Amino acid sequence: MSRHGARLTGLLLTIVALLVAIYAVTQHFASDRQAPSGVGAGAVASLLASRLDDAKGGPQSFAQWRGKTLVVNFWATWCPPCREEMPAFSRLQRLHADKGVQFVGIALDSAESVRSFSESYPVSYPLLVGGARGVELAGLFGNTTLSLPYTVVLARDGAIRLLRLGLVSESELDRLLAELSAR
Repeated sequence: MSRHGARLTGLLLTIVALLVAIYAVTQHFASDRQAPSGVGAGAVASLLASRLDDAKGGPQSFAQWRGKTLVVNFWATWCPPCREEMPAFSRLQRLHADKGVQFVGIALDSAESVRSFSESYPVSYPLLVGGARGVELAGLFGNTTLSLPYTVVLARDGAIRLLRLGLVSESELDRLLAELSAR
């Protein structure tokens, strides 16, 4: 094999190994329905004690959603996968609202970007500006790299039922919310 061919083969093997590693990490997060070690009641208590401003600058307390099934999505206006899943979240919010489900988006973005986005792309759930507190909350729920989107589902009793890095399928989330609503 020529020197050029050996380099090309080495490069291809490196790319394949990298893709396998990315796939393995993605599958780990995608299949994880339980909280990673270190994530628990403290993260939930911190979230429920938090107040963040909405897109219009009004303060919103998470305590208002205590006792509901809560779907918290960490996102940003510049994140294409975040924007991609928002229409599904809006549909699910409308479908499950009467069953005690509340979606909340926490933008790891500027207030102006969130305000502009919400005017152009309205959703059926509150969009809050995370700021430093949003970054802290994402970390408490295990998203220490601040990768987006990142979704947390809490049962009515505050138990963490889903932590997901990346897109959440509408059908999977619909099934989970139906299951939690039936309890």
